[in-house]
Amino acid sequence: MLRALFALPRSVWLIGLISLVNDSASEMMYPLIPLYLSSVLMAGPKALGLIEGIAEAVSSLLKLVSGVWADRTGRSKPWIVAGYGVAGLARPLLAFVSVWPLLLLLRVLDRIGKAVRAAPRDALLAASIGPGQRGLAFGLHRALDNTGAVIGPLIAAALLAAGVPLQQVFLWALLPGAACLLLSLNLRESGAPPHPEARIDWQWRALPPQLRRYLLVVGLFTLGNSSNMFLFLRAKELGVSEAQVPLLWAAVSAVAALLSVPLGSLSDRVGRARLLTVGYLAYAAFYLAMAFFAEPGWRLYALFAAYGVFMAATEGVERALLADLAPAHQRGTAFGWLNLIFGAVLLPASVVFGWLWEGLSAAWAFGFSAACATGAALLLMSWARPGKGLPA
Repeated sequence: MLRALFALPRSVWLIGLISLVNDSASEMMYPLIPLYLSSVLMAGPKALGLIEGIAEAVSSLLKLVSGVWADRTGRSKPWIVAGYGVAGLARPLLAFVSVWPLLLLLRVLDRIGKAVRAAPRDALLAASIGPGQRGLAFGLHRALDNTGAVIGPLIAAALLAAGVPLQQVFLWALLPGAACLLLSLNLRESGAPPHPEARIDWQWRALPPQLRRYLLVVGLFTLGNSSNMFLFLRAKELGVSEAQVPLLWAAVSAVAALLSVPLGSLSDRVGRARLLTVGYLAYAAFYLAMAFFAEPGWRLYALFAAYGVFMAATEGVERALLADLAPAHQRGTAFGWLNLIFGAVLLPASVVFGWLWEGLSAAWAFGFSAACATGAALLLMSWARPGKGLPA
């Protein structure tokens, strides 16, 4: 596997490196936002659900637009550079927020940056590698992405331990954001021909039937996959200190970084749908455990580490399976639909989770997420299972 890993094209490694640097900035702040929201801006789970849900929903349409235009023009780089530029500018401005609606505005800008770059980046990555190594390539991308997600929280924890206020920690995100923008300028196009004859088609029925079924399954899972910030809020509720919350997320990202490459490569051999089904069921088990068995100490750290296994088994594999199912000239559009579904469904997912938590209990909220994941796993291996000649 190591020989195949180091034989991957330059563009695959560069896209992964950019994600590493970007996530070191993003994840340095990500675990701190719910803490800042509750302890400084004095808002609770409902506000958190609205912020995360609206931020994703507002940006969701752009995820499809950028993917379609990347297909039509054959150019992904301008969208990627613009996306990283917008996000790199928005994140440090969180240091100057004094009310939660302004935090919502900056989160929307950050998510717009992600929306603009996500589908073209994934399409460029898929075009850079053959189908037999697609799981390995997307696994490497997720491994480097999650490595950045380890570095970021560790930096945040170190700064907090040194007595740096939350607002000033946000300012540190400016440096990796600028480095990420410079690296993205060195990307090269895949050489795929443009498709000017293909009109911008927003119709769902324009996608292949099997791809539509797969996207619906992903949508059901995403309905239960609310913002990870609720996990941080749950950890704080269980008595974890503010300085330790970033360490929990660093543990998740470290496990995901270590396992993304071997599990992504495994999907090239045993089938992506099988591995994805196991990942969805693992997610359901994790959320049930967070509802009923979590407590401060080693058990909570073990649960968060198990969540890293779920991420490694699903994040890259979801995208690799989509690339398998999408025609080559529709990959940008297909990734646009995937990201559109992620963004659009996260609004009700986060809002429902927040209302269930405050209106009933944390157990109801986490149980709802587990039920959605279980349903998605069952549908993936029956109704939406890839047909003959495609990865099962």
